[in-house]
Amino acid sequence: MSLSAPGVLVRPEEAAGAPPSAPRKRRLPDLRRWLSPVALLILWQLASSTGLLPPDKLSSPWTVLQAGVETARSGELGDAFAVSIVRVGVGFALGAGVALVLGVAAGLSRWGGVLIDPPVQMLRTLPFLGLIPLFILWFGIGEEPKILLVALGVVFPLYLNIYSGIRNVDADLVEAASALGFTRWERLIHVVLPAAVPQTLTGLRQSLGVAWLALIVGETVNAGAGLGYLINNAREFLRTDVIVVGLIVYAALGLVTDAVVRLIERRALRWRGN
Repeated sequence: MSLSAPGVLVRPEEAAGAPPSAPRKRRLPDLRRWLSPVALLILWQLASSTGLLPPDKLSSPWTVLQAGVETARSGELGDAFAVSIVRVGVGFALGAGVALVLGVAAGLSRWGGVLIDPPVQMLRTLPFLGLIPLFILWFGIGEEPKILLVALGVVFPLYLNIYSGIRNVDADLVEAASALGFTRWERLIHVVLPAAVPQTLTGLRQSLGVAWLALIVGETVNAGAGLGYLINNAREFLRTDVIVVGLIVYAALGLVTDAVVRLIERRALRWRGN
């Protein structure tokens, strides 16, 4: 603020002749994105109410909502939710740790790339869901095959993005850091790893999506608890409403974890300005 006359305060931009900045308008959510989902729900309910969609094939949205409330009140949904969260959490932590170690080692070291990247590239072409029979033979039907299946699904997309992010760091940035006298360790901490963060976060989003897919498959095979077991048990009794409830919970968990990573991405990459 500056004084243009005794006792009169003038903003700096007004003193320089610049027009005062307009107040920022709060951006409202675009409700048009909800038109098609709401329309689909209405069509689904109409098809169920008129008998075009029999309940043994697919229950109505209202019936699904009632089933969700019923399973939540009985505690069945909460117990299954807790078991699935633990499985995907442990599997993701295991897979992410392996991917981080392998990706950094292969990305930073020439010999690491030679020794680590070729076998990983070969293994990632295998349909990891096809390894379920071997996992059952090796580890039985307990928690181990389900957790390892999630971990295996996480490793490859996260490794590829970490490895690519490190290898594709701008060489000019590394050269500039060297010219400024940065040691090798300082270049790694302050240049290479921060530059690889955007692609690493992309890999994190991809690996979380694969983790939920692997969990769904793993829990529908010889599971005694969890959301997959809830769905399988409902299938035995032709409870399509409970099946849809389980699928909705899976989808919601995937959306929530993706939103968390996008929030981290916005906070961590504020320097990009978008």
